[in-house]
Amino acid sequence: MKAEVKVPAVGESITEATIAEWNKSSGDYVERDEVLLSLETDKASVEVVAENAGVLTIKVEEGETVEIGAVVGEIDTDAKAPAGGGDSSSKEENKQQEEQATNKSSDDEKAHPDLQKHLSPAVSRVVDEKGLDPSQIQGSGRGGRITKEDAMNAKPQQQQQQSSSSSEKPKQQTELPQASGAGLEETVTRKKMSTLRKTIANRLVQSQQTAAILTTFNEIDMTNLFEMRKKYKDDFKEKYGTSLGFMGVFTKAVAEALKEYPEVNAQIDGDEIIYHNYCHVGIAVGTPKGLVVPVVRHADKLTLAQVEQSIRHYALKARDGKISIDDMSGGTFTISNGGVFGSLMSTPIINPPQTGILGMHKVEDRPMAINGQVVIRPMMYVALSYDHRIIDGEQSVKFLVRVKEYVEDPNRLLLGV
Repeated sequence: MKAEVKVPAVGESITEATIAEWNKSSGDYVERDEVLLSLETDKASVEVVAENAGVLTIKVEEGETVEIGAVVGEIDTDAKAPAGGGDSSSKEENKQQEEQATNKSSDDEKAHPDLQKHLSPAVSRVVDEKGLDPSQIQGSGRGGRITKEDAMNAKPQQQQQQSSSSSEKPKQQTELPQASGAGLEETVTRKKMSTLRKTIANRLVQSQQTAAILTTFNEIDMTNLFEMRKKYKDDFKEKYGTSLGFMGVFTKAVAEALKEYPEVNAQIDGDEIIYHNYCHVGIAVGTPKGLVVPVVRHADKLTLAQVEQSIRHYALKARDGKISIDDMSGGTFTISNGGVFGSLMSTPIINPPQTGILGMHKVEDRPMAINGQVVIRPMMYVALSYDHRIIDGEQSVKFLVRVKEYVEDPNRLLLGV
């Protein structure tokens, strides 16, 4: 019997997905619940597992965009598992068949040069990570296409140039001196925008076009927070199994401030304002595939330790590409920390349909006037971008000042003052 491998429904409003990578090849024998492929949607990456055991036949290749419910492969459930080799022997046999087919193909059967240059997502990642020039890689796939193994075995372009230049004897200069790199072919590289990147782009433009965005700034003295972390970080980690970081304190400070200024935690729906009686704080996390915003739910009800554990949980999932649709749904406010990349100041863009976003930045020692004396303090600029349609300037400034008070004196979070 042939069992179809279909693109599953992965979330409300998601109608298509891109096949990021096949974990198996055509002809492989797969077991039930084995991961077959990874899908990339406009919100997250999703793994598709085998619902039956049998031999796989791939019908849609990597890089193709397909609709939800589309058939991308088949599993022959009547096929028996190969004796002794299983998946590995099937792979080897399949590889040998591909090599034979490639060797026997004539020049007319080879893929068009433009198709040979097209890289699958898996190959693109290796090329980008190793700094390779695809035009210098000899493809061993069908029609001369570059496979993931080709890219893994290729040397970086700079290393190739160094090895080739070292083997050449210096020649007497007879031409007009040229700038470094002159004479090399001027090329451009086109890379198809991922589904996630397209959605990020569209939502950012939507935010700018549909909201009246303003940004207010302040600065926070991090001295007391630094001292608290230094004093309790070891005990905190030993008890709760996670580090005591800045983000947890900022998340708790934001959650408490949102309860005092509910407009910052609201959203617009037509001619109505929806006020949330809960604080679901999104934490923007950068990944190789783009920005994702997992949500710490009921942050106002969680302890500082629980917030830190949630943030660590999502950070590990984001690193491994395991963030799900549910992880990123339902946020009422967002925090973005550009400081981890060295940003000193920025104006973050609101994540629709939310009405506010807090931007954290790099901590730098600066001279400050304290009680009539100039002292050096670790300072951070913070920025609140807000939708002026429902949040007045006074509310936005007071909200940011309240966050500043909580962070500068963390005891306020414990005492609720």
